[in-house]
Amino acid sequence: MIRLSIAALQFSELFVSSVVHLLYGFYIFSTAVAGDISQVLNEWFYKPNSNVILKEEASKGLNSADDLPPIVLVHGIFGFGKGRLGGLSYFAGAETKDDRVLVPDLGSLTSIYDRARELFYYLKGGRVDYGEEHSKVCGHSQFGRIYEQGHYPEWDEDHPVHFVGHSAGAQVVRVLQQMLADKAFKGYDSTSENWVLSITSLSGAFNGTTRTYLDGMQPEDGRSLKPICLLQLCRLGVIIYDWFDIPWLKAYYNFGFDHFNLSWKNFGVRGLVDCLLGNTGPFASGDWILPDLTIQGSMRLNSQLCTFPNTYYFSYATKRTRKIMGITVPSGILGIHPLLFIRVLQMSQWRHPPDVPPPYKGYRDDDWWDNDGALNTTSMTHPRLPVEHPSHLVVKDSECHPMQPGICNYLQWLVFISCNCVAKFEMLPVVVCGSH
Repeated sequence: MIRLSIAALQFSELFVSSVVHLLYGFYIFSTAVAGDISQVLNEWFYKPNSNVILKEEASKGLNSADDLPPIVLVHGIFGFGKGRLGGLSYFAGAETKDDRVLVPDLGSLTSIYDRARELFYYLKGGRVDYGEEHSKVCGHSQFGRIYEQGHYPEWDEDHPVHFVGHSAGAQVVRVLQQMLADKAFKGYDSTSENWVLSITSLSGAFNGTTRTYLDGMQPEDGRSLKPICLLQLCRLGVIIYDWFDIPWLKAYYNFGFDHFNLSWKNFGVRGLVDCLLGNTGPFASGDWILPDLTIQGSMRLNSQLCTFPNTYYFSYATKRTRKIMGITVPSGILGIHPLLFIRVLQMSQWRHPPDVPPPYKGYRDDDWWDNDGALNTTSMTHPRLPVEHPSHLVVKDSECHPMQPGICNYLQWLVFISCNCVAKFEMLPVVVCGSH
């Protein structure tokens, strides 16, 4: 009887969570479509004065500084770049402020490795090469999207760039920098870590998140999925979405698995069934982003990544929790989206299964309770696992000046998220991390 009650409660939670996510996704998508329709109607009925356009373009030219390195904004999981979802902007319109601000559209659910490869060719131009060995192991095409013209083809050590990564985007940039240092791009023998001038992380997923386990990743290995969970529903939906391969729909939003050739034209019905059963595709090979966001997956990534002495590192960590009588709870109800409130509450109560070995020596549940609904605050500050980078608390802002390369400046912020997902921040003490 007790087991039936627990099962019923779990199914109810899964149903509610699925409905809320679907409605929220539909809300975002419909907002994008409505915005595009509104823009077309405005252009149809109202033709702007050409003189005004010329003045605006002239003023934009005066503000641009061609001698300054560009800033590349890298989105996180389920994110999108410029040109997707109509007129919506993942970074609140930052790319419209200056033509030196670039927002690449990377796979929203593809692995950290694949996204890092895509980011390189987005800037340099050419056809995305995922690498022969990696492609064979993961079961997808070696080559992907073609960039006829790179968005910053002159990119090299003399023309470095600033990277800003949100959530999983921070790890994407770190992996890319390591690839540059390892000269991992065929045909580019002069790459180095010095192509990256700075890396700024916004709520970066440096050490994984317990959110992945709550949504369905197995705590035992951080790779496989539970038989019944939210991520299983997500997996089925993504496969069907890519299989139908509706051009206008994918022009609005693309999960990024085109190199797996999941379209009905290549896969057929038999291939679809095989993929749904988990025998083929990105979810079978593990070449998607969720395994990289588990604690175990982040440890595997971090064990191969370095912090380089000539690069400036900054990080902003966020949280939406507080302690009441020693218990971690959401920091408020008003001013936060209901879905995020539930997620904050779930993560603040996370308990690692007692019958499963902990992901690392010295693991404690309470270290992972502070969170912002998507990521744990302890994961955002700096790479801690499997080896923690040296760090110390900076109380005064003056202690951070002058800035030094190879020293990671970490700031903790308290995040307030309103119903329209616009974030406001209250600054907490700064943490500075030494090089490793």
